[in-house]
Amino acid sequence: MQTGRSRSKGISKMTERDKVDPERRDFLINTTAILGAVGAAGACWPFISSMNPTSAVKSEAVTEVGLQGIAPGAVHTVAWRGEPVFIFHRNQDEIAAMEQSNGGKDPQPDAARVKHADWLVVVGICTHLGCVPNKTGQGWLCPCHGSIYDNSGRVLSGPAPRNLAVPPYSFVADDKIVIG
Repeated sequence: MQTGRSRSKGISKMTERDKVDPERRDFLINTTAILGAVGAAGACWPFISSMNPTSAVKSEAVTEVGLQGIAPGAVHTVAWRGEPVFIFHRNQDEIAAMEQSNGGKDPQPDAARVKHADWLVVVGICTHLGCVPNKTGQGWLCPCHGSIYDNSGRVLSGPAPRNLAVPPYSFVADDKIVIG
């Protein structure tokens, strides 16, 4: 049996091989940290990639519409992000009438609502309670509560507080727009 004295004496005797190598220690610490970070990133990757939008959502984010089949005075309705969007091909009389007024409850000039005077693009949802307005000769009428919008989508009367929304869109050609 060894005594405490001989045990401590055996520990104090270190050979050259048993001495601490600071370069090796630093290398092992750095390597372990790097491998741990790579492992944590690899473990988090499925969680992070699950936050990306699905292909169904991506396909609805942008809607491309050809305008060549829409006659003057006609409205074409398309879906964008699950909402109806009215594309109205206005004739010269409608354009002139809309340029003369700024609307009613939510005044806004016609030029601020269109990119080309003969095409109006608005989200077809009433700003009161979310109904879909019907096209009339003078604009749109919300059948639920009677809000009336002009041919520029500006609210004239009724409980709706704001004009019909203009979605982000751009003309990629004279006869084609991209919504979104």
